[in-house]
Amino acid sequence: MDYIWSPWRYSYLTGDQKPKGCIFCAMAADRTHDQDWLIVFRGVHNFVVLNRYPYTSGHLMIVPHTHSSELSAITEAAAAELMELTRTAEKKLRALYRPDGLNIGMNLGASAGAGIAGHIHMHVVPRWTGDANFMTITAETRVLPEELGTTWQRVQAAFAG
Repeated sequence: MDYIWSPWRYSYLTGDQKPKGCIFCAMAADRTHDQDWLIVFRGVHNFVVLNRYPYTSGHLMIVPHTHSSELSAITEAAAAELMELTRTAEKKLRALYRPDGLNIGMNLGASAGAGIAGHIHMHVVPRWTGDANFMTITAETRVLPEELGTTWQRVQAAFAG
């Protein structure tokens, strides 16, 4: 039997703080609890947030403030800032985590793999040679070496500096 300890999920699963509607819209609207939301940076049109259920440590998402399921539907200014923040995230993650590579991309629509299909978001995921080891392949388990709170502190400081 496998046991995986992820205490940061407990308050979400048992709490009554689950937002109604779109989680990203709730994050965009609440400017007073960025650390609770794991938001590391807010731009004019987008924000940068840690993935609460990351593929690897440092897994970020860049999310437009505007609710849209289509990249083509956001403003030019929002699209330009989204790409600039993606480039910034790449630089910051390379400096902080020294990954061997990065996955960067969007899943548009549920059939394309989007977990939150109604609100577009860009993933920036650090990758290391061997991070798809036996735990992932045979045990279908991911091992994250860093607690989310520590990741938030490191990434937020990188974006602030």
